[in-house]
Amino acid sequence: MTMFFYVLEGVQAVEQILLFFPEELRRIIRLNEIEKIEEIRIRTGKPVILKNAIQEKIIDYKITPEFILQILQKICDNSIYSYQNQICEGFLTLKGGHRVGIVGNAVMKDGKVTNLNYISGLNFRIARQIFNCSNQALPYVLNTYQNRVYNTLIVSPPGVGKTTLLRDLVRRISNGVTEMNFHGITCGVVDERGEIAAIDKGVAQNDLGMRTDVIDNIPKAIGMRMLIRSMSPKVIIADEIGSLEDVQAIEYAITSGVNGIFTAHGGSMEEVEQNPVLNRLVLGHKIEKVLLLEKNRKVCLAYDDRENKQVV
Repeated sequence: MTMFFYVLEGVQAVEQILLFFPEELRRIIRLNEIEKIEEIRIRTGKPVILKNAIQEKIIDYKITPEFILQILQKICDNSIYSYQNQICEGFLTLKGGHRVGIVGNAVMKDGKVTNLNYISGLNFRIARQIFNCSNQALPYVLNTYQNRVYNTLIVSPPGVGKTTLLRDLVRRISNGVTEMNFHGITCGVVDERGEIAAIDKGVAQNDLGMRTDVIDNIPKAIGMRMLIRSMSPKVIIADEIGSLEDVQAIEYAITSGVNGIFTAHGGSMEEVEQNPVLNRLVLGHKIEKVLLLEKNRKVCLAYDDRENKQVV
């Protein structure tokens, strides 16, 4: 993608978010380099903070509880109740794959969140496609001799770009990578939060390639099994795995002859080893490669099961 189209898409992505804000705040935010904005954070009684990959910009704008409620009402088409289940999960996914984190006073019942009252903060995370951002990762992920992918776990702290990287990997694997003599294969994506494909009324807003099938708005563990049974993927993809149910579904997929690419939160191989859920995949030799996506967006090979050792 040329720089022109990268900037254009960045502007369009932020403008999708600004539609929920009052005109005065839109005008102030537009005075900044909006094509670079990755997060917009608003908190009751605090300034608005714009964040990009390098720095933050603090905007002195008064945020009241009523202001936050008005924005949330607009996001929910004036029917917050109909979005209650998503709100109780702590986030909403918008058209385009943008994600709004939500915090407030949690109401608990039987160990589960049943409501969030007095919403005190919203974090708008801007989703955008960055074509060919997976170039560093491809040599680690692709087995060009067998024309398949290695079972790969991509690990990074929150907000570094796992989903963006994953999205481009799927597109390249699905379409094929001519320069690496890799032929495109069928991909099955479980898009639990709607961030990868950003499907709207059955149409993906993001380009995941011509051989990709997507099931969204479904728990990852259930979605993986459904795709394997119904769509015969060669590779299954899921973002932010972390539960025992996720791991059991991955084990089912891999022992069914389906390869997989998954992401998870973590800052190092040591943290993966300390996570009993993720380490089960490594110790069980279900994962062949562990890649670390660092804060500077560099991709490093952290573990290679072929050598059965930690790399970095």
